[in-house]
Amino acid sequence: MKPMTLYAATSNAGKLRDFATATAAHGIEIATLPNLAQIPAPPEDEPTFEGNARTKAIYYSEQAPGLLVLADDSGLEVDALEGAPGVRSARYADDELYPQTPGSTTDERNNACLLHALTDVPDACRAARYRCVLAVARDGMVTHTAEGTVEGHILTAPRGTGGFGYDPLFFIPERNQTMAEISLEAKHELSHRGRAFRALLAQLS
Repeated sequence: MKPMTLYAATSNAGKLRDFATATAAHGIEIATLPNLAQIPAPPEDEPTFEGNARTKAIYYSEQAPGLLVLADDSGLEVDALEGAPGVRSARYADDELYPQTPGSTTDERNNACLLHALTDVPDACRAARYRCVLAVARDGMVTHTAEGTVEGHILTAPRGTGGFGYDPLFFIPERNQTMAEISLEAKHELSHRGRAFRALLAQLS
């Protein structure tokens, strides 16, 4: 039987790697949506992760008739910041008008912005979680959604060189490691994206 293929509506290398790791043992292939770079991105202005994931899945599936299109929206929620950066996680530093250090990446700037926002917040009050919502659509209709979360807290300085986004600051107490210090296999087991994918795969299979 030909493996099921999900066409991911993302060019983010970290997300694609996580998706491929999550699906490897389930007979499902992950491919980037054809001609993704030529498709104008839809606005991501919904107030929830699920709203944005569904909007993206519907939009991109309409650009690729007949294909199963996978979209996600994910990010970091920090309790001391009333859930920020939340759905604006990828654009947090821009929203906060945080200055750009020459040579720094978007991830590094977002992390620096987060540390600045938490300057006076003690360690005991730095609880946070990663949240991910996945949506699958075909021809403009959502067929499946799934959600995953992982709890942790925010360090005062980055640790680790793996992962992406806020991973170097996101500490998992039971592992005594940040998300940027664990292996890809362990990340699949522990991460919000891995948990969401397992929930989605249970539906697809």
